[in-house]
Order: sequence, then structure tokens, then C-alpha cells
Amino acid sequence: MTAALAMKHVRPAEERPMKRPPNVRAVPDDGVIRVARERRRGGIMSIVTGLHEREIEGVAKTLKKLCGTGGTAKNGVVEIQGDHRDRIVAYFAGAGRKAKKAGG
Repeated sequence: MTAALAMKHVRPAEERPMKRPPNVRAVPDDGVIRVARERRRGGIMSIVTGLHEREIEGVAKTLKKLCGTGGTAKNGVVEIQGDHRDRIVAYFAGAGRKAKKAGG
């Protein structure tokens, strides 16, 4: 195969669609705390987004105690093991914060 034929099937870079990195979601910065549910490795995680960086560690610790489960705080997101969306939304509502369920 000649070089001319090999290059025939390659589109120039400006014509190729941009690829988004996997698992990157745009989180709106509107002051609303969103509590979503995700399936991971056969289990369910409650994902809390929309918190300020300075409060993530403290909120994660409080939510883990409230739900009686494990979890983590990383990359600006709090992850709590299990489906505890109702309990988490009620916690923020009781604290006077606007929170809502997101996703399925």
C-alpha cells in the first residue's frame, strides 16, 4: 500500500470530533447540592456534588456517621456507600441548604 492510499482514509484534525475524557461530568455552579446514585462494582454509591472545597471533608465525615456506612471525599465529590439519597437530602434540608436528588 502506498503512502498516498494510507493517508486517504485519515481525516484532518480540524474535522475530527473532540473526545471528552471518560467519566467527566460538568457540575453546574448554581449553589444547589446534588445527590446522585451510581452503580459501581456491583454496589451502589450515593454521590454528593456542589459542595465547596473547604467543607467536603467535614461533610463526608458527618454523612458517613449519619448513614452508618463508609465513604470517601475526593476530587470535589463526596461518595457514600449505599443508596442513602433520601437521608442525605433530608440532612441538607434540615441544615437550611438547598439539595435535590439527581439522576435515577
